[in-house]
Amino acid sequence: MASTSTHGAHPLIGFIGAGNMARSLASGLLKNGWGKNQIILSDPEPSQRQAIESVLGVKTLADNQAVAAQADILVLAVKPQALGEVAAALAPSVQKKKPLVVSIAAGVRLEDLDRWLGGGLPIVRAMPNTAALIGSGASGLYANERVSEAMRNQAESILRAVGVTVWLADESLMDVVTALSGSGPAYFFLVMETLEQAAIESGLDPKQARLLTLETAFGAAKMALEGHEEPSQLRRRVTSPGGTTEQAVKVLEQGGIRPLFKKAIEAAVNRSREIADMFGKKA
Repeated sequence: MASTSTHGAHPLIGFIGAGNMARSLASGLLKNGWGKNQIILSDPEPSQRQAIESVLGVKTLADNQAVAAQADILVLAVKPQALGEVAAALAPSVQKKKPLVVSIAAGVRLEDLDRWLGGGLPIVRAMPNTAALIGSGASGLYANERVSEAMRNQAESILRAVGVTVWLADESLMDVVTALSGSGPAYFFLVMETLEQAAIESGLDPKQARLLTLETAFGAAKMALEGHEEPSQLRRRVTSPGGTTEQAVKVLEQGGIRPLFKKAIEAAVNRSREIADMFGKKA
C-alpha cells in the first residue's frame, strides 16, 4: 500500500527529474487544484530548479533521495538511458517508503524498473506524447498487479492533467501506443510540411500556405474530436462524387497511403521493442 498522506486531499507527489515533461505535469496538477506544497521536484541542475521555483512556486531539491524519501507518489521523469542508474540509487529510499511509482520514461518495461528499484512495488508505466507540453497530450497507461484501483485513479489524475489517457490491458501494447501517439505528432507534422510545400510549389504565398495548412489540420482534428462520426465517414462527407477532393484522395490511395502508414507503425513498434530490450539488458 502507498503511504498515508499528511498533505490534505492530495498526497505528496515527487518528481525525479525536472525537464519539460515534469514541468508540464506539475503545471497541469496545479491548474487542477493540487497545492504548491503537495508537489516537489528534484534536479541536479541549479538553473532548472530556479526556473521551476520562480514559474510554478513549488519546492525543488538537488537530491533525488530527499524527494524519494518523502513522496507518496514518485514520478520518474528522467531520460530512459539514465533510468537504470537513477532507480538503483533510489532503491533504499523507495523500499522504505513504498510509494506508488509512475514512470514516464519511454521504452523501459515495468519488470526491469521494478528490479532496479528493489522489487515488490506498485508501478504504473505511462507513455505521454509531446503535445502534453501544451496540455493536449495523449497517454497510454499500464499498471502492474500491485497497483490498486485508488492508485490507478491517482496515476490517471496526474496524466489527465496534460491530456487524455487510455489504460492498456497488456504491457506489450505500450509499443503500439509509442508508435501511434508517442511518435504520431511527427507523422502529422510531416503531412503538414508536405501539403504546405505542395501548395507553395503550386503558386501560393508561403505564409498563406502555412496558415491554411495548419488551420485545416486543426479544423479536421476538431471535427473528428467533437463529432460523433468516424474519420472514414467524415472523409466521405467532404468527398463529393466527381469533385476535387475525390481526385486528390484517389491519388493518395493509389500511391499506397494505407499500407505505407501500416509499415510505418510496424517499424516504430519493432524499434520500440528493440529499445526496451536494450534498456533492460544494460542494467
